[in-house]
Amino acid sequence: MVNEFSNRTFSQRQLRVGELVKQNLGELFIRNEAKIPSFNSKLTTVTEVRMTADLKTARVYVIPLGGVDTKETVKILTEYSHLVRKALSKRLDIKFLPKLTFVEDNSFEYAEKIEKIIKKNRDNDKEKKRYN
Repeated sequence: MVNEFSNRTFSQRQLRVGELVKQNLGELFIRNEAKIPSFNSKLTTVTEVRMTADLKTARVYVIPLGGVDTKETVKILTEYSHLVRKALSKRLDIKFLPKLTFVEDNSFEYAEKIEKIIKKNRDNDKEKKRYN
C-alpha cells in the first residue's frame, strides 16, 4: 500500500487548504472551542497540517507546550477528534471537511539532535586545530 503522505511535492491547493486548516485549528485550540473534557487545548500547538491529494484527510502535527506528554496529547486528540472536527466545521466553508489524524511532531527533537551533532563536530575541529 502506498502512503499518501510519502515524500513528494504537494500541490498549491493542498498547501493552501492545509494552512487554512492549521490556522483554524490553532484558533480553535486557543479559544478551547472543541470542548474536550479534562483537556486544556490552549497548551497545544499545531505545527503543520498535510492534506491528501483529494483533500479528504488531514494529518495534523501537534506538540504540547514544553513538549511534555506528547503521546498523551495525541491520544486524547485522536479520541475526541469528532469534537474537534465538529468545532472546525463551524469555522470552515469548504466542500469536504477533512478527516483529522493527529500525529506527534518530532521535528523539534530532531532539529535539537542535529544541532548537538554539529556543535560536537565544531568542538572536535577546534581541538584538532589546537594540537596541530
